[in-house]
Amino acid sequence: MDDSSPFASPAQPTATRPLLGQTILVVEDSRYACDAIRLMCLHSGARIRRADCLQSARRHLQIYRPSVIIVDMGLPDGSGADLIADLSEAAPRIGAILGMSGDDHMKRTAMRAGADGFLAKPLKSLAYFQTSILERLPEDRRPSSLHAVRDEIINTDPLAYQDDMTHIADILAGPNDQRTLDYAAQFLRGVARDADDTVLAEAAQRLAESRADGTPVTTVAAQVAGIVQTRLEQREAI
Repeated sequence: MDDSSPFASPAQPTATRPLLGQTILVVEDSRYACDAIRLMCLHSGARIRRADCLQSARRHLQIYRPSVIIVDMGLPDGSGADLIADLSEAAPRIGAILGMSGDDHMKRTAMRAGADGFLAKPLKSLAYFQTSILERLPEDRRPSSLHAVRDEIINTDPLAYQDDMTHIADILAGPNDQRTLDYAAQFLRGVARDADDTVLAEAAQRLAESRADGTPVTTVAAQVAGIVQTRLEQREAI
């Protein structure tokens, strides 16, 4: 089924709801980041579907074809660049393919893989979100007056951050092999930065640096796990 077909969504976009009629598939493992996009879609008139890993996204795409796909570059089962590369060569092609990351260096990776554009985290500006998508859609899918796009700061639900802490706590409770620690550091560095949690972001950065340098990580991994546990115990920490 094609989610972007006129049969699935006959509504036409307007200046106040410029993404009306669009179905956006968000491939993102962070519930906090995804909640920000959910709210932006709600304000923009778009429908949203979510996949939390590459495998889930591929299963989704076997059934539905969204009009827009946003792919986080760091996913638990691989790089978002692999999915972008596959989608950029597929026919019929999705209307707009965007990479997304809190690491600016990943923009080049996404564009080389075939992305039409790139979203920089943290996503807080509604106008930035809308314009980034609208400018990359086929002309017949855009509203007539892009200049009317309004700005608004989107505030994400703190409970979504708690969901992310629960997710990573479960991962850290298992075997801490190299792949697990690399993923935990990447995930926490991104979501903590999005939520302005400086303490956790810096601890995750230290873990990433220790892994990159090949130095012992037992102590810093324990520190990260302790901070995550504290976040779970303090519901109002953010």
